[in-house]
Amino acid sequence: MKTKTKIFIAIGVVAIIFLVIWLVRGSKKEQSLITTVPVEKGDVATIVTSTGTIQPVDTVAVGTQVSGIIQSIYTDFNATVKEGQLLAELDPTLMQASVNQIKANLAQATSTLNYQTANYKRQKELFDVGAISKANYDLALNSYETAVANVNSIKAQLSSAQQNLAFTKIYSPINGVVLNRNVSVGQTVAASFNTPTLFSLAKDITKMQVQAMVDEADIGEIAAGERVTFTVDAYVDQLFEGTVSEVRLQPTTSSNVVTYTTIVNTSNDDMKLKPGMTATVTIFTKEAKNILVVPNTAFKFVPDATQVTPPYTLQSAQSMKPGQGEAFLWVLQGRQIAPRIVKIGMSNNTSTEIKSGLNENEQVITALEKSKEAATAQGEGASPFMPTPPRRR
Repeated sequence: MKTKTKIFIAIGVVAIIFLVIWLVRGSKKEQSLITTVPVEKGDVATIVTSTGTIQPVDTVAVGTQVSGIIQSIYTDFNATVKEGQLLAELDPTLMQASVNQIKANLAQATSTLNYQTANYKRQKELFDVGAISKANYDLALNSYETAVANVNSIKAQLSSAQQNLAFTKIYSPINGVVLNRNVSVGQTVAASFNTPTLFSLAKDITKMQVQAMVDEADIGEIAAGERVTFTVDAYVDQLFEGTVSEVRLQPTTSSNVVTYTTIVNTSNDDMKLKPGMTATVTIFTKEAKNILVVPNTAFKFVPDATQVTPPYTLQSAQSMKPGQGEAFLWVLQGRQIAPRIVKIGMSNNTSTEIKSGLNENEQVITALEKSKEAATAQGEGASPFMPTPPRRR
């Protein structure tokens, strides 16, 4: 009987020991891990992203007003040209022939005018003394005036022909660089219905612009003078800077998406930017630098009622109502989780400006969760509310 009693007592002791161990481990498993971040100084900016094409600020298309065969070309791609420099010449043979023919017509008309002038003077003298009739006088006057008009008409034709002859020489209208040459020697150009483009000239390629296409949902935030950064595929490690110059009112619709052309001016002193490059553009619509910031995840954190430490309760914290321009946060004060109302400013997708209510280096809570390894991670006797290094999720 005594032996059985001892056995039952031993079994009871073992059961109690296992129960205590289970309760202790269970309590440790119930401990919580806090993820905090310090309040730090940083920059906050709201941005609009887009893509665009790099183009010279001022481009001139040089064409021809007359048709003909390209006889000579005096420039080429990438060449630097001066205003008034001869770029190309059309075959002037036909234009010169037209000028010569009209000159001959003018000489004949001038001869006729001289005859009609002399005849008119004679007829007038005879009419004045009554030697001829009024009809003969009027006929002489009419012949004289017709001859004068004919000479003036042919002179106008000659002026036009000479101008067309001058148009066979193509001169540069500006100082610039040849971006494109569209013709070759021997090629026929026809200017019957439109002016064919022979050369494309850029006025100054040390100043470029990005023509960015901004979605209609973002265009309301874009204004002249805003800072812009962009990259191009040719120099992926270099960040170029520019400034918004204008937002053009003419919309572009593609696949039911409406965009507006936004012009960004930039410097190209190092000549790295080439016309036609694709730019990935970031427009800073609002910026605040060297301010107190916290991550946006801190504003989403809400603890359980059991995780709030006295003298605070979740109910009392929930009764705190942030006003306009304010927000609610939880901060770690020593070993306590405390609610805090702060005044906020600018915000973007990751961070928010803190105007007041927090000091630099204070710890704001971004996550608090129960962990099975809390006791091991924090060490024996450590507080369950001590902060641990942020963990990646």
